[in-house]
Amino acid sequence: MLCVFGGVVQAAPLVKIENCTLVPTEWADGDSFRIHIPEKLADGDKKGWNAREITVRLYGADCVESAIRNATDGRRVRAQRRYFGISKKGSSRESIELALSYGKKATEQTRQLLANPFTVYTSFADGRGDPKFKRVYAFVVTADGKDLAAELVRLGLARAFGVERMTPEGQPAKDYAAYLDDLELQAAKRGAGVWQHTDWQRLPDERQAQREEEREDRIGMGKDPQVVAVNKAAKDELMAIPGIGEVTANRIIAGRPYRRSTDLLKVPGIGKKTLEKIQPFLTFPVE
Repeated sequence: MLCVFGGVVQAAPLVKIENCTLVPTEWADGDSFRIHIPEKLADGDKKGWNAREITVRLYGADCVESAIRNATDGRRVRAQRRYFGISKKGSSRESIELALSYGKKATEQTRQLLANPFTVYTSFADGRGDPKFKRVYAFVVTADGKDLAAELVRLGLARAFGVERMTPEGQPAKDYAAYLDDLELQAAKRGAGVWQHTDWQRLPDERQAQREEEREDRIGMGKDPQVVAVNKAAKDELMAIPGIGEVTANRIIAGRPYRRSTDLLKVPGIGKKTLEKIQPFLTFPVE
């Protein structure tokens, strides 16, 4: 549901789902997995979600992929390797295998942390992913009260990266993101997880190479624009659209769903000129 207060789009309220359990799957990663809900959600809670199982994607954290199944996964792993400064560790094959090994470690760590019933907070914002299983963004709190995303970042098994929103405790999205950034800094200093393999001399060049590649992608998008569905586009797809940065992409995702293009005018930072610029790249349900 799109919530509007004083003409400004607000993130839909979080629904608290207690006593969830992990559903074992072969495709799960540390930050994206299937969960079982003890009781069906009432129709009034969220239309279309009165189900016993859903797939969740963590807010704020991004684990290295545990496998490369397609070209998109390959590009994502390359970006993750560059972010952690390991893309030049040995041959390309050795670097990829190293990255994937930590993806598997993150998956196993999530399984351990969620061995006991846990709590999920979600507004059912679309998290994309495998077309067979619709994903929703969520905060996950372990049985002993730990924020799963924060724990994975602290252990060096995830980077502080991804979609953000206000936490269940009311912490502003930017503060939560800053907190994860601080945990990441501590993990890097300790050499925790992937960070123990970081080539600090090459890290700036690796990240610069990634930025240049992303910039070229955006230039290409300007010449040959790719139209995406506003209610389903991933954060990086929205950021590839000229005029949409990370903050605006987060706000668009938090305010979903939208029925028509003019709904975007309620998103902070999007005015008529910006809407005219980005509208050709977006599709809406009733247009």
